[in-house]
Amino acid sequence: MENKQIKPAASANDGPGQDYSASPCINVCVMNTASGLCDGCLRTLDEIAAWSCASDEQKRSIWQQIALRRELA
Repeated sequence: MENKQIKPAASANDGPGQDYSASPCINVCVMNTASGLCDGCLRTLDEIAAWSCASDEQKRSIWQQIALRRELA
């Protein structure tokens, strides 16, 4: 399942100005019991809960995880 509403996550070509502060949430909040991921944003419950107080580095890491999950889907 590819979710085109989610902005691209980090890649080797991203520069230092890349903004990862925007939430990946697209208001399709349904947790998939098989995968443990939200069907909308592809985050775990822990990632969703931590987002509001996560550092920029942590948010970047979450975006990178989303990109990997999207590739594997």
